[in-house]
Amino acid sequence: MCFVRIEIWSDVVCPWCYIGKRRFDAALANIAAKGNTEPIEVIYRSYQLDPNAPVTGSTPVIEAYAKKFGGRERAAQILSHLTTVAAGDGLTFRMDIAQRAHTLLAHRILHWSLMQYGPDTQAQVKEAFMAAYFTDGVNIGEPENLFAICAGLELDVNALKRWIESDQGTQEVHADLQGAAMRDITAVPTYVINDQFMIPGAQDVELFERILLKMLQQ
Repeated sequence: MCFVRIEIWSDVVCPWCYIGKRRFDAALANIAAKGNTEPIEVIYRSYQLDPNAPVTGSTPVIEAYAKKFGGRERAAQILSHLTTVAAGDGLTFRMDIAQRAHTLLAHRILHWSLMQYGPDTQAQVKEAFMAAYFTDGVNIGEPENLFAICAGLELDVNALKRWIESDQGTQEVHADLQGAAMRDITAVPTYVINDQFMIPGAQDVELFERILLKMLQQ
């Protein structure tokens, strides 16, 4: 057995990233249930699917999809399909109320949670941000909404606000984006294991599990 480190490039507004997270988490749980005690470290890296989204204000996601995919009818079909797939993985997507959002601030907070609390807390923050966006229709581009989510997780929001005011975390986000470019990552989610093996896309639980077990046995 060996130490396994997984870096996951994803965006908090990426539907396949949330679906992939649920499947990947299930694979990790299955491995633990089989008696694995070897350390598996999971770190979330930043990626922005919509870097040109407005920093303030909000518009329905369906409008952005309509512009990207050729009209509201096609956008509605895509969002309906995503909702159905997500339901199969136990997720409730409310794409009818989802709001387009700029995710730089969310990624900065994810870096803060990693640096201050560690990978497990970062994963909790990631989950909370995604649930707020996909299920509750929260505009996660708004600072106060993100602070409220972190407060609900009992994190030190005062320290977080000082971090945000100092512009810390921005450099780390840009480093992640550069890291994605260096690895030719052009779509998310992408899972990089021990900086040598790459898994693109929201794969099935069974595939994630097989790959992780193989890496653990090396």
